[in-house]
Amino acid sequence: MLAELRIDDFAIIDQLEITFSPGLITFTGETGAGKSIIIDAVELLLGGRAEVSMIRSGAKRAMIEATFQIPTSSRDAIQTILEGEDLFDDPEFFTIGREIRIGGRSVARLNGRNVSAGLLKEIGELLVDVHGQSEHLSLLRVKEHLNLLDRYARDEKLLNNYSKVYQDLVSVNRELTKLHQAESEAARQIDLLNYQINEIHAARLEAGEDENLVSERNRLANAENLASSAQQALIKLDEGTPESPSVTDLLGQILDEIKEVSRLDASQIILNESFQSTFSTLTDLSRELRKYSDGIEFNPARLNQVEERLELISNLKRKYGDTIPAILDYLESALEKKETITHAGERIAELEQLKKSLLINLGEIGQALSEIRHRAAEEMEREIESELDELNMSGARFEVDFQGKIDPEGVPISDGRIVAYDATGIEQIEFLIAPNPGEGLKPLVKIASGGETSRLMLALKNVLARADNVPTLIFDEIDQGIGGRVGTVVGYKLWLLSRHHQVLCVTHLPQLAAFGEQHLQVSKQIQNGRTITRVIDLDEEDRLPELAQMLGETSDGAMHSARDMLQAASTLTNRTHD
Repeated sequence: MLAELRIDDFAIIDQLEITFSPGLITFTGETGAGKSIIIDAVELLLGGRAEVSMIRSGAKRAMIEATFQIPTSSRDAIQTILEGEDLFDDPEFFTIGREIRIGGRSVARLNGRNVSAGLLKEIGELLVDVHGQSEHLSLLRVKEHLNLLDRYARDEKLLNNYSKVYQDLVSVNRELTKLHQAESEAARQIDLLNYQINEIHAARLEAGEDENLVSERNRLANAENLASSAQQALIKLDEGTPESPSVTDLLGQILDEIKEVSRLDASQIILNESFQSTFSTLTDLSRELRKYSDGIEFNPARLNQVEERLELISNLKRKYGDTIPAILDYLESALEKKETITHAGERIAELEQLKKSLLINLGEIGQALSEIRHRAAEEMEREIESELDELNMSGARFEVDFQGKIDPEGVPISDGRIVAYDATGIEQIEFLIAPNPGEGLKPLVKIASGGETSRLMLALKNVLARADNVPTLIFDEIDQGIGGRVGTVVGYKLWLLSRHHQVLCVTHLPQLAAFGEQHLQVSKQIQNGRTITRVIDLDEEDRLPELAQMLGETSDGAMHSARDMLQAASTLTNRTHD
């Protein structure tokens, strides 16, 4: 549930902090005071669209932050999301923040870490359901109707079985499609694959071969320069000339002198040993250089062979991969494709038999699921019509419309028909409503907004309360088009709904507000020439003048009426507790 809310510089709100209780929470106050702005802030917090115009005039940014207590019903789903994003800190509470900056940038935070607005929306759908006055009503989303019916029917186990078989069937169809495509192009594919396989096989590639060939090509192409440089180095190092003795001869002479030094001065023995080591290293170097010089090959024929081999490898790289390992991987892939195509006929027959079995199984489960849904729908229809009758919509009709169709590619059912199917079952559903006697049933999404919509929504929510796992429900002016007498009924219904959920309700009806277990008065004030919004958590004594003011005045008669409303609400709720 929503535990705390803080708003800074949002619309006409400069700074606001609210602590919420469980149960039914009512917001009252004059029009334009900021009641709906608070609801807008919550919607923004939970992934709604951010706009610079939302920032309070003169401020650089707007900030909204809320603390939620994680509900038991959604704990596993919420924890899975948080752990997946490495955001799980506390199993009981977490915070959500949203910031809009004057430059247009929006920042979303969860437990103090930056996240995407999409993640906030995903979390928000598990936490809060906001009901405005038109298309924003969650119950007006047709795609939600089947989900609500399933939760009402408590058919989760059967639905999971259906989903598993459906996914198996999807996998089989995907593989069949792939095999049929491969089969139709088999001849061309086989010829192409054989050519590619033979071309790569014939090359007899070895990993690292191209690098070794490049080194060899460099040696062969520069053989003359290499031989000349090596010979000159040997002359200076080991052979010398009549005019210039070799380095080795000079070092030999130096070594004889150092030996004499170390013989005469024992403290310089280490100098003698060190120079001996240097002389030995130089001798080894001379030997290696001579060996390298003798091995230099002047071989134009071999150079041509290396060039041709490198050109072959280069051509294969252009066709099959940037490196020799990539070319060899391509070869493995080509062999696998060839094997698949070669045995495609056998696999297709096997999969077709499996598909037939899965379709029969899916049809059986789908039909059982449909029967449960139909029974649940009949019960739901009766309960909702009873609720509507109590909400002064006597004669209103509600119906769950099931739509299925014949499809030769569908699943078989017990009466011999082959029907269409999808991931949810063998039928589509939609809620229909006839608000007034004599009117035909129409899709819920097309009924008029206003009081009928509000009452229908409340009836649906009360009936579906045990199926709705969203812990916090927010109703923005649900009393639109409702009179005072019905307002008492609506207030009581909201109170009943708050036994299963935390319910926040913006209202202008004192009869409804009287049922609030937490009553928040929203008002606007002028400070330093600026309009600001204030929220006061009213105690029992302060509620009387607020309810009286909602009746139009604060006279003794209005105060008496307000007291009667509170008493009537208390009597109804206490009777329910009893």
